[in-house]
Amino acid sequence: MVKRKVGALEKVEADLASLQYRCRRDPPSYQDDFQNQYNQYETFRELFLSNPSTTDDSGIVSLRELIEFVSHCADCYPTVTAQFPNQLIELLTLHHDELEIELRDKIVGSLVLLRNKDVIDSSTLLNTLFPILVTTSSKSLRALLFSKILSDLRVSNSKGTNHRLNRTIQTVLFNLLTSDRESPKGIWAVKITRELWKRQIWTDAKAVEIMKEASLADNEKVIVGGVRFFLGGDKEREEAAEESSDGEDDIDINKIRHQVGINKKTKKKERELKKAAAQVKKKEKKKNAPHPLNFSALHLLHDPQGFAETLFSKHVQNSKSKLPLESKLLVLNLVSRLVGLHKLTVISLYSYFLKYLTPRQASVTSFLACLAQATHNLVPPDVLEPLVQKIANEFVSEAAASEVAAAGLNAIREICARQPLAMNDTLLQDLVTYRKSKDKGVVMAARGLLSLYREVGAELLKKRDRGKDAALGLISGQLKERRFGEEEASQILGLEEFEKWKEEERRKKRIAMGLPPDLATDEEEEDEAEDWKNWEVESDDSDDSGGWINVESDGEDIVISDSEDEKEPPAKKAKLGSEDPTEGTSKSKSEEPEGKKLSKLLTTTIMTPADLAKLREFQAAASVKSNMPSAKRRAALANTHFDDAITADQIEAPALLGKKKTKEEKIAMAKGDREEHHQSTTARRKEKKLAEGKSTTNKEKARKKNFLMTLGKAKGKQKRSLVDVRKTLKGHIERQKRGGKRGNKG
Repeated sequence: MVKRKVGALEKVEADLASLQYRCRRDPPSYQDDFQNQYNQYETFRELFLSNPSTTDDSGIVSLRELIEFVSHCADCYPTVTAQFPNQLIELLTLHHDELEIELRDKIVGSLVLLRNKDVIDSSTLLNTLFPILVTTSSKSLRALLFSKILSDLRVSNSKGTNHRLNRTIQTVLFNLLTSDRESPKGIWAVKITRELWKRQIWTDAKAVEIMKEASLADNEKVIVGGVRFFLGGDKEREEAAEESSDGEDDIDINKIRHQVGINKKTKKKERELKKAAAQVKKKEKKKNAPHPLNFSALHLLHDPQGFAETLFSKHVQNSKSKLPLESKLLVLNLVSRLVGLHKLTVISLYSYFLKYLTPRQASVTSFLACLAQATHNLVPPDVLEPLVQKIANEFVSEAAASEVAAAGLNAIREICARQPLAMNDTLLQDLVTYRKSKDKGVVMAARGLLSLYREVGAELLKKRDRGKDAALGLISGQLKERRFGEEEASQILGLEEFEKWKEEERRKKRIAMGLPPDLATDEEEEDEAEDWKNWEVESDDSDDSGGWINVESDGEDIVISDSEDEKEPPAKKAKLGSEDPTEGTSKSKSEEPEGKKLSKLLTTTIMTPADLAKLREFQAAASVKSNMPSAKRRAALANTHFDDAITADQIEAPALLGKKKTKEEKIAMAKGDREEHHQSTTARRKEKKLAEGKSTTNKEKARKKNFLMTLGKAKGKQKRSLVDVRKTLKGHIERQKRGGKRGNKG
């Protein structure tokens, strides 16, 4: 009986599949047949609605097959199936908890199919699936709906950004988080937003605002999801982009063309060649496309100051907060990241760290990393001094373990690298003495602190600790104590040397002509015109371009220079209100820093091609000079990105240097650089040739032959006489002279 029922169902499925194929091929001819099947669907649907919890397998299976049939043909008969999508939506919305699993999945799949056929739009589909995703208790249904929602959003934004749909869904997710902050339903808003951010579908500030609201929720899972997005969402996006670029099949068009040329030419090979050429063209187009401007989520925040203060006061500083220590550390990490990146001022944050800066505190290295991360050059030094002093007292002492001392010294170094004024000379001289410790990790941490202050605050060190470069820098005035809030102006590499060279060349030429060094002549202006001969500029024949127009400047004249000479730009006018203009001019010249002279050269001088060529020479020389050990240290400190994240591993790094490794760890470290699959050079060459589609030689092919196949040839060689061997060798030499078997033609 069961076999007969199964056979009947299989026959029904086959008949529906056949009818579906015919309806799609010729819709008008089979409209009556489709109408009959649609009437059956209506009958089974009414029977099911009368008793949704029925267990009648035959009725459920028939309804499922009819739903699939109608959804495949719905676009061919839009008048007949006008109410079909609304019926499926009603069936799924009202009875998703009672539906049989396969029937429920079939309804979801049919709605997606209708969306792909443009019978319904994306908004209708997503507004149907999302409320069910939030409310259903079925784990399998949630996974299915989540994947379908992401897939639909990805398809909707594949050809171009669908701003209208994105704004609608983002508003729904934002309202879901703000309507009830204690509800765990907000986790779905976090998951959807994070996944779309990772796939670079949502990259705007509205998505960041959704995750900001998630971070300020009252449910722990939602909070952690929002905070983790800000801490790792951008890294996930970069990794996903790298995987997608690496995952593309590398098509070797030359290999396929070679194979088509030597093998039998078939239509299949031609299709493969066309397909490969299209993929190569698509990849090249994608490679040449402009890179999208993907801003970091932390940079897209509308009000980072308010967000950091609210986050800290609500989840960290608040004694009523029920977050565990691990979650609090995540929030604290985000707050410190915001403070360091945007240079915010949250004074209560630093006093909060005081009670946690002890070696007995759990995850103390994470607290130290957060403190260093929240430090920047606009934090008042008197706020940081008690923290640095406490770290030194608690961590760095003779009685402390070597790992503790190394972590403390490294934490102090990271803090002082961002705000050197947080250190005083007495404490620094005490900490620097630990470079003579017996533990390697402590020595490295202390030397790091010493190297730092040789660059940023050598005056705090004793004379014997300053080193040669720092001592000479203090004497010459190159190293000066940086004041609070002072920023160092950047400059173009080699520009200072170029300016000195131009000044010297101008002076030499004028002295050789017997003229004062500060005056220009007509001959110099003629030389200036010679440098611009290679520049061809089309003239404008309009009536307005009869000559030059004199325009009044702001007090500085723009000077066009040549490779050998330059007019001296006139000095700035004295400020209004000064009694003696000459006195004001000399004063401004004496007090004008070097940076202004450099910027003056760039803003008041149009450089000729010869000037640019000479500047490149100085830049090359400066880059060589910058590779010297002392310059490398200074450049490494200048190029350090202080807005980058600091982890607990970076604080613990010096401590690991002094830790003794076990035998297994030493063996693993020794084997770490070796290749797992060792190959000879010949084997690598063979693999490369095979990958490029190149053929092998006859000798290489003979090596792979079965031994019994080559046995006769080997025996024949043994029986050859000396005359035969000589003939063979002569023929080989003659072929080589001819240039191979075919010979050199032409």
